[in-house]
Formats: sequence, C-alpha cells, structure tokens
Amino acid sequence: MTDCDATQNIKNRERLQRIVDFFHEAGMLRFTPRTGYQFLGSGKENVAEHSFRAAVIGWTLARMAGADAPRTALICLFHDLPEARTGDFNYVNRIYNTSLPRKALEDAAFGTGLAEELLSFWDELEANASPEAKLARDADTLDLILNLKRELDLGNKAAAAWLDCALQRLRTPEGRELARIAVETDHNAWWFLGPDSSCWK
Repeated sequence: MTDCDATQNIKNRERLQRIVDFFHEAGMLRFTPRTGYQFLGSGKENVAEHSFRAAVIGWTLARMAGADAPRTALICLFHDLPEARTGDFNYVNRIYNTSLPRKALEDAAFGTGLAEELLSFWDELEANASPEAKLARDADTLDLILNLKRELDLGNKAAAAWLDCALQRLRTPEGRELARIAVETDHNAWWFLGPDSSCWK
C-alpha cells in the first residue's frame, strides 16, 4: 500500500465515522420533545415523530400539486434536524430565545459529504419560494393540525383555538383542502373503516 492509499483510507474512515456520528445525532430527535404541548396541556410528541409524518404529508401534498414529491418529502424529513443540537423552540420560546439552526445543521453534516444537499433543503425551505418549500411548510403545519384535532376529539377544548391559528398558516390549495377534511374527520375514523367492517361485530 502506498502512502497515497493509506492517506485515502484514513480519509474514508474519517468520513464514515462522521456519517455514523450523524446517524447518532439524528437519533437524538427521538428524545427531543416538541415543547408546545406543555402549553396546550395535553398531548406529546418528539421531533422524530413529527418529522416522519410531516414527510409523509409533504410527499402526498406534492403529488397532489404535481410538484417534486421526493424533494418535498426530504425537505420535511430534515427540516427539524438542527433541533438535535438546539432543542425545539415553540412560538412562545422564540420570543425570548434565538438559535442558529443552519449553523447546527452545517456542523452536524460536517465531514459527511452530505452537507451541501442538506443545506440546500434548509435554504430552500427558508427562502419559501419554490412549490416544494411551500408544500413542506404546509406539511409541517398539517401535522400539527392533525395532532390538535386528536387532542380536541379527546376532550381538550383549548386545542380549538390552537387549531384556528394553525389553519390560518396554510398557504397552498392542497394544504387547505386536506385541512378542511381533517377538521371534519374524527381522528379515530380510519380504525373503524378497515377492509372488513364485520371484525367489530
């Protein structure tokens, strides 16, 4: 093995180590609570749970809108990754606290070879100019709307006011259309609409 080969092996090992570190960091989102629920008084969720369903919603919205569904889903999947380092700041927290989420994402991806693409997702979402960014923002909000509808169905009357505020943040026709159906649908309805309704008899 030449010195050049040895140097390349070391660089590859370092990159793979940084990717493993990145995976561990992404796993921290399982233990990072979404903090708004403490103000609502019921419900709970971690950032990983939120990001997963937001990605599913974003993919679906983009297909409905004829936009780039995989890119929209990826923007949603990674949109809160910086919170592994910063924690989640809800709307009240943000009045008093600031963070550097783009810097957190840049540091998380450093040395992995993934930074350029991850930061492009972040920058696109922040610019909010592309159809995919707008759909991703609505997906983020729709996930909250679905959670608030569940809390409302389960008896938390305070969720109604939160729901009204969240509905006003939607910007795409597809997002508004799905939200309208969501607020009219019992959160548990899917459970009773299985392929064989006789299973409940």
